[in-house]
Amino acid sequence: MKPAYRVALVAFAGIRAFDVSVITEVWGTDRTDRGVPAFDLRRVAVDDTAIPMRGGLALLPDRPLTWLARADLVLVPGLDDHLTPAPAPVLDALRRAHARGATLAALCGGAFTLAQAGLLDGRRAITHWNLIDLLRTHHPQVTVVADALFIEDDNIWTAAGTAAGIDLCLHLVRRSHGAETAAAIARSMVTAPFRTGSQAQFIEHPTPHTDRDADALAAVREHALRHLHEPLTVADLAAHAGMSPRSFARHFTAATGATPLRWLLDQRVAAAQKLLERTDLAMPEVARRAGFGSEVTMRQHFASRLATSPRAYRAAFSDATAPGPVGAPAAAMGSAAGSSNGGSSPIAR
Repeated sequence: MKPAYRVALVAFAGIRAFDVSVITEVWGTDRTDRGVPAFDLRRVAVDDTAIPMRGGLALLPDRPLTWLARADLVLVPGLDDHLTPAPAPVLDALRRAHARGATLAALCGGAFTLAQAGLLDGRRAITHWNLIDLLRTHHPQVTVVADALFIEDDNIWTAAGTAAGIDLCLHLVRRSHGAETAAAIARSMVTAPFRTGSQAQFIEHPTPHTDRDADALAAVREHALRHLHEPLTVADLAAHAGMSPRSFARHFTAATGATPLRWLLDQRVAAAQKLLERTDLAMPEVARRAGFGSEVTMRQHFASRLATSPRAYRAAFSDATAPGPVGAPAAAMGSAAGSSNGGSSPIAR
């Protein structure tokens, strides 16, 4: 029997209760009755003393720092005071974990802890948009990315503020256990299962100008998800919304942080992931149902977004059930994602 995926929550005085809750909800809740594999989440600290957090809460560590030597994934919560110095043993343990090849991930201001350890020097990182200048000032060796939900550099992941920590945790589940497992956890949490790291973390005008616009955009997204197998264009979607292509692209991006083109491509990748996990359909048929038009195009988008191939993805995550009925459209997953050109050419052709 395969051992449970080992996840370490690194704890010390000053960590944010919200991030601890996110990590615990994603990795520490038993959902095996819904087909989610068991995770072994441990709260790792210098000693077993209760760690106070804001709001009258306390965290009880259950493993020493030496447990990081066994962890597959090491998670660092954000901080109430972003300049809080982490204990030297914690910084040493993080450096050792990275050196042996463990995946490290920091939520929000947890990037400051990784920076204190020197792990972000010469690497790209992100944090909450309101903390970017602070991170740059105190850690000038870090290449701070101005606008993303989460990014990775040398197996070190950092995320923007608050809700982006949920996005990163679900992405890490998707990366280690597949899109279906991540979607099951997202459904349980009643949250969007799919937002790519390149999406803007701060949108100046996130709300459509009228309720009618909001309803039209929601209807367009639902229509697109039901017809991913068709050669949709931005012009087609604009017409469905009753808008000009230019006005539609502007409202869509303002409401979601994603241009229509990028959003459609991300939904196609998510739909292909689901088909690869759930069915044994041939690759050309998966590509057709996900709307890519060809296996070559699908392979290109898997390489650019997931750093793998469709065949490798299936080998890692497939349950190999029976194929769906011939001609059925792909079931889509997810919600808005990053940004790209919102032109009217056929998507992914």
